[in-house]
Amino acid sequence: MFTHEYWMKKAYLESLKAYQNGEVPVGAVIVKGNSILGKSGNQVEKLKDPTAHAEVLCITQACEQLSDWRLEGCSLYVTKEPCIMCAGAIRNARIKKVFFGLRDAKEGACGSRFDLLRDEKTGFFADIRAGIMEQDVKELFDEFFKKVRKQ
Repeated sequence: MFTHEYWMKKAYLESLKAYQNGEVPVGAVIVKGNSILGKSGNQVEKLKDPTAHAEVLCITQACEQLSDWRLEGCSLYVTKEPCIMCAGAIRNARIKKVFFGLRDAKEGACGSRFDLLRDEKTGFFADIRAGIMEQDVKELFDEFFKKVRKQ
């Protein structure tokens, strides 16, 4: 049986690829059972697309793998707390388990600033766990933004 840390390491590898490509270092994987159905890092700069967040790209891949837009029974592992847009995509894809590393007090939509995946008004409740590999993710983010500020 694979652990949450095992899958988060896979997401972290995707965040390293994003970092190396000059993207904000967010990485994500979608898992069902013991299989990865989708994996991606941010590609906003590469694709010149504000919706090209790791979570959204990952959801698209997983939907293609399953030939279904419903990702019931899947889990999402992402290095940073999803934003409002990504939380909406997660909700629409019906992903009920979300695991992330770094909280985002400014834009986080999974409990830090907003809590869109556990909203009584919509009746959608996801299991959310934060803080997996948090220090590793924080160090990568700090390094990325330190590098960006120097330029």
